[in-house]
Amino acid sequence: MKVIVVGKGGREHALVTALEESESSPEVYCYPGSDAIFELAKQLPGEISDVDSLVQAMLHEGIDFCVGGEESWLAKGLADRAREKGIPTWGPVKESAQLEASKEFAKKFMFRHNIPTGSYEVTNDYESAMSAIKKYPTVLKFDGLAAGKGVAICADEFEAESFLKEVYVDGRFGDGRVLIEEFLEGPEVSVIAAVSDGEYQIFTPARDYKRLADGDEGLNTGGMGAVASRVLIDKDLLSRIDREVIKVSVDGLISDGMDFRGFLYAGLMLTEDGPKLLEYNCRFGDPEAQAVLPLVGGDFSSYLFEAATGNLQKDLISFDESWSICLVLASAGYPNSSRSDDVISGLDSVEGVKVYHAGTKKNENGEYATNGGRVLAVVGRGNDRESAVSNSYNEASKVSFDGDQRRSDIGRMHFE
Repeated sequence: MKVIVVGKGGREHALVTALEESESSPEVYCYPGSDAIFELAKQLPGEISDVDSLVQAMLHEGIDFCVGGEESWLAKGLADRAREKGIPTWGPVKESAQLEASKEFAKKFMFRHNIPTGSYEVTNDYESAMSAIKKYPTVLKFDGLAAGKGVAICADEFEAESFLKEVYVDGRFGDGRVLIEEFLEGPEVSVIAAVSDGEYQIFTPARDYKRLADGDEGLNTGGMGAVASRVLIDKDLLSRIDREVIKVSVDGLISDGMDFRGFLYAGLMLTEDGPKLLEYNCRFGDPEAQAVLPLVGGDFSSYLFEAATGNLQKDLISFDESWSICLVLASAGYPNSSRSDDVISGLDSVEGVKVYHAGTKKNENGEYATNGGRVLAVVGRGNDRESAVSNSYNEASKVSFDGDQRRSDIGRMHFE
């Protein structure tokens, strides 16, 4: 069985690793991949410039099924094109991927199906956005894909002006509108479900840490770490999230005639009034994938293949009851910028944890060096949260590079 993962970051490194460790031992490919990923997976040969040429390269190589990792490829229609050519694909078609690609599309879907979420208003320019903000704090969201950085929680007018100028004046994320959303309070949790033609299975819940610095201070990032466990939230609350959000979302996809075979990620706020849905992703979160996937056992490859063909077989995989802590190491300047070519030391000293590469490359001396904002994810496991935190931090302390940034409270904040 030949399977390809489409993407190049830490999430894709985690997916490739999980597929490689599957009981059925598939032959794993990746595109565009990275130096670290290609230590495990094969590089897809061919001249590739867009979705169509990618699918042609898959056909030429005899790929049996495709796993869409990065959201940008799904939004471009990867699943549509691959399935048209007979390649089962784990990841939604372009129409359904709009649940992530357009915040306005997602909000309309939530309201149409009475899924609990905050109120919102859509704005078209800087002036209308500023006049629409009635109170602070407020939440501003760019209506489009922005690599996890298109959301701003603004405490005052100055912060709102700054974000809106980035969007409407500077065009930081390209063309797009801004949603002004109700500010909700409470701990956040990520619930990811594998969805296949109306059937679904919930994976281990996770919580990510978006802010750059300890105590949830500093700038918003793509994620500086995550924690995952079957007991992260109690069974009654998970049942409520299943009943009020996940099941209603899956039923809504069916009633709206939206084809969906892939991971549906629900980012939730646990408010005093119950769980409220903040956003959808149409793939595994990053860094949630790095925390959750090491807890998946069984035949993950066969599971995804069957689900990609519309046959979700829940008993093909199992979920470990332990805790998982993912600690992200970021480069100097992140998230406003990133620094490349800083040599990473200590990777050979790490033991008993997973190390997933996000922004790395090999230099001319064969050493791994930085090549992006989020550089590495070190993932430790343990029978309880404290031992998982200890494993992750002890091993991560062996790894360093010039200017590296990391939080010291992943798996501690919100618990202590």
